[in-house]
Amino acid sequence: MDLAGLLVFAGVYFLAVASPGPGIAAIVARSLSTGFRRAVPFVLGIASGDLVWLTFSALGLTMLMQNFHGLFLVIKYAGCAYLVYLAWKLWTAPVKSLENQPAMRGEGVRLFLGGLALTLGNPKVMVFFVSILPLIVDLQALTPLAFAEVAVLTMLIINTTLLGYAYAADRARRLVASPKTMRRINRVTGGVMAGAAVAIAARG
Repeated sequence: MDLAGLLVFAGVYFLAVASPGPGIAAIVARSLSTGFRRAVPFVLGIASGDLVWLTFSALGLTMLMQNFHGLFLVIKYAGCAYLVYLAWKLWTAPVKSLENQPAMRGEGVRLFLGGLALTLGNPKVMVFFVSILPLIVDLQALTPLAFAEVAVLTMLIINTTLLGYAYAADRARRLVASPKTMRRINRVTGGVMAGAAVAIAARG
């Protein structure tokens, strides 16, 4: 792709990624309650989901995605259920920061898969890659090199943007010292995460 085409894609995609939505709400909630480090696998899962949708679109698998709509519904509700589980964990978490507790075995993998399922079932992401992306990028003329360029740009934009949200939430969290305030943050962020799950589940 030429530079102008890449810049147009980068601008539109950045706006889509950075705009507030259930995914960002979940990331901020996770980072507020457990810290930046434990939000990273969740972000990587979300970014990988975008890469899957990009690949599907580039390969012209729109009809396949429509024919397997039921499968993506299952993935969507699985991701929503995982968000609800995380919300419950945050609501019932002890006042002591979870970041200071040893990570559970396989926690990073579960968080990655949760972020992946959340993205694969998020209608906002589907609409962008199935409907909006073809208006920005000529997928019919997309060469392997051009696809690699778009894929690298996609991963760079989504990871830096979402990790930026997670880092900002973590810095805000570090200003809190009161156990009572930390308990409130856990419950508010748990509620936000549950709300994100409901918002995604309610979208067609």
